[in-house]
Amino acid sequence: SPQQHNLTSYNVTTVAIFTLEAFAGMWINAFLVSALCIGWTKKKTLNSNEKILLLLGCSRFWNLCFSWVYSFLSKIYPYCLLVHPILQLLQAAYSFFNCSNLWFSACLCVFYCIKIANFRNRFFVYLKAKIDRIVPWLLFWSVIFSLTMGILVYHTIEKAACKNLNFTCRGRFWKATIRLEEHFYPLHLLTGFIYTTSLMAVIVSAVFLLFSLWRHKRKMQTNSLNSLSVDAHIRAMKSILSFFIMYSINFMSLILTLIYSTKYQNHVMFLVYLIQHAFPGVHSLILIFSNPRLEKALLKILSCVKCKVCMR
Repeated sequence: SPQQHNLTSYNVTTVAIFTLEAFAGMWINAFLVSALCIGWTKKKTLNSNEKILLLLGCSRFWNLCFSWVYSFLSKIYPYCLLVHPILQLLQAAYSFFNCSNLWFSACLCVFYCIKIANFRNRFFVYLKAKIDRIVPWLLFWSVIFSLTMGILVYHTIEKAACKNLNFTCRGRFWKATIRLEEHFYPLHLLTGFIYTTSLMAVIVSAVFLLFSLWRHKRKMQTNSLNSLSVDAHIRAMKSILSFFIMYSINFMSLILTLIYSTKYQNHVMFLVYLIQHAFPGVHSLILIFSNPRLEKALLKILSCVKCKVCMR
C-alpha cells in the first residue's frame, strides 16, 4: 500500500542518515584510540589525560557501533529483534557503553578542573597532588557502574519479554515494543539520574575553572605579567564548555525519549536519534582539535588522503 511504501522509504532514509553519522563518529574515535595507542607504544606510558581519552574513545566507538546495529535492525529487519536474545544483548551493550561514555566524559572534565584550576584550599591542593592516583580508581568505578547498568537493562528486558511478549505473533510487533518500553520507566529514571549527575560534574568543573581563570587574569594584570596558565585555563574551558553545550542538548534528547518512548512519533524520535548519533563523534573531534599532538596527526592524515584523491 502507499502508506507502507512511504514508511519503508522513511526507514531507509533514516538508516542512511544514521549510517553516515555513526560511521563518521566511529572513524573519529578510532583515530583517537589509534593515535593514543601509537603514542603509548613509543613512550611506554600514558598520562592521566590520555588514559581517560583512550577509554572515552573506545566507549564511544562501541556505543556508536551497537547503536547503529540496533537502528538498522529496528528500521529494516524489525522482527530480528524478537529473536532471543538479540534485543537483550544489543540494549545491554548499548547501555553499558553509553553509561561509560557519560562517566568517562565527566571524569575528563573533573580532571581538567583539578589539574588546571588554582585554589589554596587544603582539600583542593590534596586532590591536585593525588589526581594521577585518583584517576584510575575513577575509571574503574565508572566501568563497574556502567556494567551494573548493562546487567540491569538485560534482566529488565528479559523479564518483560518473558512476561508480556508473544514472539510468535508478527502482527503485534509495535504493540509488543510499546509494552516493553513501559517496563523501562525505572531504568529511564536511573539513566536520568546518571545524566544529571554527570551534567552537574561538568557544570561544577566549568564554574570552578571560570572562577580560577578570573582570579588568575586579575592577578596577572595587577603584577603586569604574562602566564602560560591563562592559555591552559582557556583551552580547558573551551573543551568543557563545548561538552556542556552538547551535553545539554543530549540531556534534552533524553527528556524527549522519556516523553515519547511509548508513543510511536517518527519525527520526534528521529530528532532524538540524530542528536544521540552526532554527539560522540562531534565532541571527540573537538577534543582532538584541543590537543596539539592529536590535531597535527589528524591534519597530516587528512592531507595525505587529499593528495591521493587529487592524484587520481
